[in-house]
Amino acid sequence: MERQEQRPFLAYKTVLQASLSQAFSEVGFEATAADFNTLRSILSEIAPHPEVPAALARLREHYMIAIISNTSDDLIAGTVRAIGVPIDFVITAEQAQAYKPDHQLFLKAYATMGVAREETVHVGMGQFTDLKICRELGVRSIWIDRLGETLNPL
Repeated sequence: MERQEQRPFLAYKTVLQASLSQAFSEVGFEATAADFNTLRSILSEIAPHPEVPAALARLREHYMIAIISNTSDDLIAGTVRAIGVPIDFVITAEQAQAYKPDHQLFLKAYATMGVAREETVHVGMGQFTDLKICRELGVRSIWIDRLGETLNPL
């Protein structure tokens, strides 16, 4: 998270590479280019949770669907394909030049979608990266607790 909050904005590829190198270093190893390529390959093919495509398909019958992601355009593309449901908007940290919880990413999303905050509901699983920013911006939110966490009133 620290690397994502640095200014000027660091590309996701740079953040990933530095984070992987740091993680390896902390356990006495040196990350190689092959390690980094493996990580990028895995991240570009992340499948959605099993119930997500059907839920999004039902929601899309009545609402526009957007993904606001703390990643790059190239990495999110594989996940979007795997969802298999048309997504109306995909807004990334790369496009906004900011990572959650920076308000800039959400503000870029609203501008791109042409909607007001009051017209949206944000669904997310990150208390710090999703719920906190929604509270700060006055956006309705739904928290998906996949980790069995206790809700922090922030």
